[in-house]
Amino acid sequence: MTRCDRRFVVAVKSPDAAKHGRAAGDARVAELSDDGAVNRHAVVQRRLRRVDHQLLPQRPPAVVGFAAFMIWELTERHPVVDLRLFQRRNFWTSTVAMSVAYGTFFGNLVLLPLWLQQYMGYTATMAGMVLAPVGLLAILLSPLVGRNITKVDPRVFATVSFAIFAVVLYMRSKFNTDADFRTLMVPTILQGAAVAVFFIPLVSLSLSGLSPDRFPAASGLFNFARITAGSFGTSIATTMWDRGASLHHAQLAEHISPFDANALQSLDKLRAGGVGQQQSYQMLNRLIDQQAFMLSANDIFFMSALLFLGLIGVVWLARPIRSEAGNPAAAAAGD
Repeated sequence: MTRCDRRFVVAVKSPDAAKHGRAAGDARVAELSDDGAVNRHAVVQRRLRRVDHQLLPQRPPAVVGFAAFMIWELTERHPVVDLRLFQRRNFWTSTVAMSVAYGTFFGNLVLLPLWLQQYMGYTATMAGMVLAPVGLLAILLSPLVGRNITKVDPRVFATVSFAIFAVVLYMRSKFNTDADFRTLMVPTILQGAAVAVFFIPLVSLSLSGLSPDRFPAASGLFNFARITAGSFGTSIATTMWDRGASLHHAQLAEHISPFDANALQSLDKLRAGGVGQQQSYQMLNRLIDQQAFMLSANDIFFMSALLFLGLIGVVWLARPIRSEAGNPAAAAAGD
């Protein structure tokens, strides 16, 4: 069941019926639906079907072209994209860790301001102020990381980074709609420390054991994987957020009934404040929406925290860098 397709029926006993002990037949039934959202959903579905129909004839050539690309690049002596780099343990472990971590990081980075602006009443400026402090610790700590990268195992730095990311995302998974500006900002400040020890160690691991002539190819492929993962992470996070909200909306709406004291109390307060019957139902539906999207965001934050903890194990699959003649890039990381 999608969020736009569902319609919630809320049976609410009128105050007069409650006073005079009338039968349940006097209950008022209101349908909480968003016709605009339904129409938008229908338009999106039609466009997706049209695009899918247009792309269908292009799939076989794309598969054949990709297969030809793989064969060419793996057999060419000087390939444009050196896929043989993935034979090296340090390169593929660092690339996988960076891609998954960056995609998760970027997806959450996009999700937080969306939630703040759409369901917490924040303006774009205020949402930006919540995210702005992420650079404070990053600016202060990045030079220290670069200065000590030859003295400390990069896997240790990466482990610290992923652990901090996990703590930050776990803190965000405890957010609720009453979270104030300070509560929202504290995890953002801490996240700056994770960003500072995020990129440099993984880049160092990816280049370890390679000859200098392979640095450009390795760096290009590493950054291509990172940027592509960031795009995927954004799309996946927002899609999961919307679908998770649909699930939570349905679960929350199940509790709205003539027998739920909280729902009746909320509707009575709205009517006492001069809000019309239909408007009160719409406001209640908006409140459910707000809670549903908050719960969905919390789910994504929590799953992201677990993912970062799992990436710590991926980092430690890499071989340690053993510096030779003071040059960590010449380390014998092995194939």
